[in-house]
Amino acid sequence: MNLLIAFLLALSTQTTPSVFELKKQEALTYCKANNLNIDYCILIDMNIHSGKKRLYVVDFKNDSIDHSALVAHGCGPLNWAEDESKENPIFSNTNNSHLASLGKYRIGKRGKSNWGIYINYKLHGLDSTNSNAYKRIIVLHGWGAVQDEEQYPLGSPEGYGCPAVSNNTMRYLDGELKNKKKDVLMWIYK
Repeated sequence: MNLLIAFLLALSTQTTPSVFELKKQEALTYCKANNLNIDYCILIDMNIHSGKKRLYVVDFKNDSIDHSALVAHGCGPLNWAEDESKENPIFSNTNNSHLASLGKYRIGKRGKSNWGIYINYKLHGLDSTNSNAYKRIIVLHGWGAVQDEEQYPLGSPEGYGCPAVSNNTMRYLDGELKNKKKDVLMWIYK
């Protein structure tokens, strides 16, 4: 009987992996299976309030987070550049929805942007929930309206569906992405 109690006590003190840890492990497995970069990836947790840092650059080799940042999501039918859906964004894969799409993306070629530091990265949706990303011109880009510091309880401004980050974060990401040997995974999940 004492052995059973000891076992149950030991079991109760173990921590279960967080959603983030599970996503991180799944992302690495996905990268290996799909010939994507296995040095790092970008995870975006849309369960987190838009005024808090919810974009993470995950370093697989050191099992660490290299950078975290605010990231905008789409406004949909709401007012552009406001923060009306900061706590509960909605998502769509439909053209002209002005909404972000959940799913895994392959970060493609570097291009010229009209926003932020005038650099963007083409996004290729890898799931049925984001398969129209390239056609919708959903790109990773900087935007001067997105701040470096958390804005909670306010939210980040909402755009037209692109994962937009602060200009400083985009400079950091560009430094990582422009010389990549293999395409990098970005995964937006809720």
